[in-house]
Amino acid sequence: MRKSRRGVRRRQKEKLTIRQKLSALLLWIFEIIVVVLFAFVLVFFFGQTRSNIGQSMELTLADGDRVLLNTFNYRVGSPKRGDIIAFKPNGSEASYTHIKRVIGLPGETVQIKDGMIYINDKIFLEKTDYPAMNNAGIASEPITLGVKEYFVLGDNRNDSEDSRYADIGLVNSDYIEGKVYYRISPSKTVGFVN
Repeated sequence: MRKSRRGVRRRQKEKLTIRQKLSALLLWIFEIIVVVLFAFVLVFFFGQTRSNIGQSMELTLADGDRVLLNTFNYRVGSPKRGDIIAFKPNGSEASYTHIKRVIGLPGETVQIKDGMIYINDKIFLEKTDYPAMNNAGIASEPITLGVKEYFVLGDNRNDSEDSRYADIGLVNSDYIEGKVYYRISPSKTVGFVN
């Protein structure tokens, strides 16, 4: 009788340790899956990179600067005036990504007169002192933005291909890839982008 009780107890202990090991293994697998999913979400929404091409954003970004995009921000909200965005002009997948600053928002009327930006017939005074624009392009006449359209300019206002020109034009929200928020290279200029 004692031998059989000892055998039963030993088998119960063995089953318990097998259950504990299986439970620990499943917990470990679950933790790995959670970490991998978290990393994927983090990279997908905040870790996509783009390169600034050309001098159109100089003062803020130089040619060749690599930046991080926040793609989550515009899934739950919309671009604000002053945001620096990355977009594909006219949604063209063949085109490289452009990086510009949002000036005009949906429903507004934008015009450039005498080198100054007018939004809804009022002069728009920017926080940064940009030089007066020599060429108003198509914005020499008032442009009323549609419900999904944004008017963008490069910070280097006199050397930028932006919404003033038909090749870029107004930017549809469907073609915006994300908000530029952090410069990752070159190493001497790493930091948040304003």
